Order: sequence, then structure tokens, then C-alpha cells
Amino acid sequence: MARTFYVPRIRLVLLCIGTAGTLSAFSFYPDKLSFRKAFTRINTEVNEHSRAYETLADASQRVGHRLTGSPNGTRAEAYAFDLLSSYGFKEIRYEPFEVEAWMRDTVTLSIVPHKSDNYREVPVVALAHSPVEAHVTGEIIDVGNGLEGDFAALKNKLKGKVALVNIGLAAPTQGARNLHRSEKTALAIQYGATGVIMVNLVAGNVLLTGTASVTGKLIPIPSVCISLESGQALRAWMQEEHEKLHAQINMTNTSRKIKARNVIATLKGSTYPDEKIIVGGHLDSWDLATGAIDNGIGSFAIMDMARTFKALKLKPKRTIEFVLFMGEEQGLLGSRAMVENLKQSGNLDKVRYMMNLDMTNDPSGLNAFGRTDMVAFLKTVGETMKEIEPAFANQMENQAGLHSDHQPFMLEGVPVVGMNGHLAREVLDCYHANCDRINLVNASQLKNTVRYSTMLLYALADADDIPTRRQTDTQTRDYLVTQGLRTPLQIANEWRWKE
Repeated sequence: MARTFYVPRIRLVLLCIGTAGTLSAFSFYPDKLSFRKAFTRINTEVNEHSRAYETLADASQRVGHRLTGSPNGTRAEAYAFDLLSSYGFKEIRYEPFEVEAWMRDTVTLSIVPHKSDNYREVPVVALAHSPVEAHVTGEIIDVGNGLEGDFAALKNKLKGKVALVNIGLAAPTQGARNLHRSEKTALAIQYGATGVIMVNLVAGNVLLTGTASVTGKLIPIPSVCISLESGQALRAWMQEEHEKLHAQINMTNTSRKIKARNVIATLKGSTYPDEKIIVGGHLDSWDLATGAIDNGIGSFAIMDMARTFKALKLKPKRTIEFVLFMGEEQGLLGSRAMVENLKQSGNLDKVRYMMNLDMTNDPSGLNAFGRTDMVAFLKTVGETMKEIEPAFANQMENQAGLHSDHQPFMLEGVPVVGMNGHLAREVLDCYHANCDRINLVNASQLKNTVRYSTMLLYALADADDIPTRRQTDTQTRDYLVTQGLRTPLQIANEWRWKE
């Protein structure tokens, strides 16, 4: 689920939980000399001994895809557990949670002119959480980019019809922010559509999958994806055809309750063992390929960060938990379960930060994620990183986003900061597609992710104090509004504030 279309950059996110309050940023400048020594050791260790690429390549061959709820998903959980154990971790545990596991079976899409049997079959894949069985016929209504205004303009024409929608933004207007495919499907359902056809905007007949559900539960109508070329041909046919075109969508899928498991390895803190830094990334992937980019580069970077801490015998002040989440692609299920467990056990306030690596690659700078109270700390850490590795660009940003495992923490008032990375266009074009394989992974860039992320993680875990504090409920609401996230959260039914 990783990539957020309306925030088109790859990111690493960190979250901090504490008591609400305002503190002077100047009190929190970290000890640059101490960090410089640790960063130098980290830099050397990762450059000379990183195993991130090798273990990802091995898992891609031995495990394959890592779909939650599948036998492959179970094998991936065990692979991560065993790998962390091999690095010397004694405190490793599975954190099970129950999930509605969705798996694709069959799907066809036929385009039929009204009052004609001159139909065309179109290559298609089902989007996750579509119904277990669906047989839909309806007139196709082109909703373009599928933003709120696009749907509202056709509100009297969509009931009982099949919506044709771009996954991305084709010829976007200035300032337009895209919606997630699940949010566009939610709007189609809201306006009474009986089916959704999503058009991928990547050239090369690439078919994309991913969830079409904002809740992680089954949706009532089928949602499918076709390629850019199929979408162009369909729209051209709609322009040429005097009769209206109809879509016939037939699909079967499987959905059942299963147990999935987050994998957690713990490194105990030396001075503040009850304060925890959670470092997480989703281990699961979709099933069209092996998920080497989404999110192999994130989850296997985390395991190599854990290896680095053990290899160097680093003992930071705070406890670190290295977490491999399952169920992210099907609705942030593993991270939601973890946050709920922390709340129920009364341990949420022990978590001082959460770092999330999701398709984070070759970081070039840090992102305050809308929190100015973190800027001074991050500037100092970034400057120290650049002193150790001049190639680190140390570019500062300040923008929040949704749709990865940081979101459940953030919605509880947790401040989020991040690290910005980049991926080549041809790599991004394979997002959630059948071409997301190990050949896309750049070994040296993956090593950079491990180097810089480990430095930042050490700084957070070993700092004498940390500037950011958990927001109150009202502060959280105002923060999300300021960051432009109220609309997508409302569409997803995750906006809990009454207004």
C-alpha cells in the first residue's frame, strides 16, 4: 500500500509519543561529538558488511511473494524471525493478530456496446477486498481523475453505472492532490456506482493491484484495474461509439479469517529501558511479483539495521523494537493491531518514537512532517550525518502524508518526522505490479538507506532528551487539518471529530 499518490515521494517516517507540552528546541541539541563517533562506526560497518541486498535476494527466491494470509506470508514471517535470531537477538517474538485475508481467484472484463454483441475482452486484475463473487453489468461513466469534484459533477449520472477512473492524475490542475484508489472507490460507492474500473497511468501494459477498501474489509462492488493502453483504447471507443458502452465484470475471490503475525526483536535500553523507539516496516507484499521494492527494501533494511546494532554492540539509552509488520497492504492491519494492543495494555505512552520505512530508498534528507518543534533536532542530526558522509544531501522538508504504518500512530496524536528518498521512474512504474522484482533493487542505494537510517535511529535512541510531545486530541485534529489530511480521512471514515 506504501505509495501515497497525492504525496509522490518515498518516505521514512518516525513518530514520537509523550506528554503534551511546548519545549525550547535549543534544549535538545544532541551531543554532536558523541553522535559523530557512533555515526562513523555505523558508516564503516554498513559499508563493509551490510547484508540487506543479499538477504532480500535470498528471500525473493526462497519465499517469493509475501501476501498476508497465504503460505508464503507465513514463510516470510518465519524467515524474518530466523534472520533476526541469527544476528544474535534473544528477545524475538511473534505478535499475532486476526485478519480478514483476501486472495484473488478469477476476473474478466468485457466491454459491450448497447444493443450489440460486438464485445471486447480487456486484460484486467481485481483490486483487493473486492467481493468474493460479483457479476455486474452497467453503462460506463468516465469520471476522469476521480477527485471529489469529478464525482460531484456527475452525481446524478452514476447510480447503477460503472465508474471509469484514473488511479493517478492525468493532466492535473495546479495544486490538485490525488486521492488513494480506495478513497476513489469509496466515492464511487457513495454515489451509487455498481462497479469501478481503475486506469493505471504507467505505459507498457502494466497492471497494478492494491486494496480498494478504506477499512481493510470487503467492499460491496467490484473494483478492477486496466492498463494505460486499455484505458486509452476504451476512451477512444467511447468517443467514437454512438451507442453507450457497457462493462461486464465477473469475478470470484476468497476472503477468510486467518492469523497473521508481526515479528518483533527487542534491544534493551541502557538508561531509559522503559522508553521505546519502534522501528517498523511492512514485510508483506502483493502477490503479482515478489515485492522487492514494496516493501522488500524497507523491511530488509530494518533487519540489517538490527544486524548493525548487534555487530557494533551498540547500547543506546532507550529500548529499540525492530518490527516487521504484516497486513499493511490490506489496510495497515498489523500496525493498527499493534497500536490497539499498546492502548489496551496502557503502554502506548512508553513509545517515544516510531520510525517507518516504506519503499524508502537512498535518503537525501529529513522531513519534519509538519512539526516545527522537531526541526532544530533534525538539523543537528542531519548536519552530523553529512559530516560523516558528504554525499548525504541533508535536504529538509516539512509535509505529512497517509497510507503506511505510521498512520495509526499519527492518528493517536503522535508527532511524525521522516526521511525522504527517491526511486527511479522505471522502478516506480512497477509499484504494486507484476514487475516488482529483485532486478529493480539498487544494492548501493539500499546500503545508503541502512547507513542513514541507522544513524538517525541511534540519534533518537541515545539522545539525552527528545523535543516532540504527543498532541492532545484537539491539537491532533488541528494538525491534520493544517496538513491537508482531513478530506482523505473523512472519505476513509477515519475522521473521528464531530464538526
